[in-house]
Amino acid sequence: MTRDLIGYGGQWPDITWPNGAKLAISVNVNFEEGAEQQVGDGDPVSERVGEFLSVVAPGTRDTGQEQIFAYGPRAGLWRMLDSLERHHIPSTFLMCGRAVERAPALARAVTDRGHEAAVHGWLWRPHSDYAAREDEARDLDRCIDVIRAACGVTPRGFFCRGSESAWTRALLAERGFLYTSNAFDDDLPYRDGALLVLPYALDSNDSKFFHPNGFVRAGEMVEYVRDAIETLAAEAARGHARVLNIGYHLRISGRPGRFPAFERVMAMLAGLGDRAWIARRDQIARAFIAAAG
Repeated sequence: MTRDLIGYGGQWPDITWPNGAKLAISVNVNFEEGAEQQVGDGDPVSERVGEFLSVVAPGTRDTGQEQIFAYGPRAGLWRMLDSLERHHIPSTFLMCGRAVERAPALARAVTDRGHEAAVHGWLWRPHSDYAAREDEARDLDRCIDVIRAACGVTPRGFFCRGSESAWTRALLAERGFLYTSNAFDDDLPYRDGALLVLPYALDSNDSKFFHPNGFVRAGEMVEYVRDAIETLAAEAARGHARVLNIGYHLRISGRPGRFPAFERVMAMLAGLGDRAWIARRDQIARAFIAAAG
């Protein structure tokens, strides 16, 4: 794949979102706990990134790390679902197949409340790790099937940890996916053959709580997101369509001390009214295609 450093070249498509706004906002929640690599689940290594960098020897079961992840679906999910419902915010849940397989009722609770289920890989791992096309295809199909069985919907969006493989987009197109989100290079979607590329963001994302150069207190993320909204809203007021992506994790912002990073942002978004269109990723993708062709 040739790198594109030009994009729209400052000549963005004239998009107006369905509610008349020029700014669309996508709220994303990662549903991946139980799909991270753990020796206790038969994986060769355990995930090392958590509240602390794990000190358990590689190849040894890390029950502490397992429990840090388990907090997300056991407790954090319900705080976040209730907040979304309270503020009437539609969102996209990025679902790993093994996580859904292990907790199908929780995945169904998400879609029953009107949120989108998108594919986040079978395991929480980079798809660039796949050495063979057929192995990636198998796991992609497993993830689609388990989400369909649990939620009663066929996922049409994709985003994996890290990077895609050389085959990922072709496999998605073959399966009729609407969009991929493995891109961090623009404020608007763009086409890649049959797929729409709907860029994601790692800066307005609560994973920064787990990085030393990131957020420490909940208010820091709230302020960061507020600044992002103000910047893009000002550009929208000048006629330039934009999309803001905000990302969360059940085990991160589901914790009481960080939950205000979620709750306060949801309240902020609800207060925007028709100045922004808050929508699921599949809705944003379809609206862009309808407007831009």
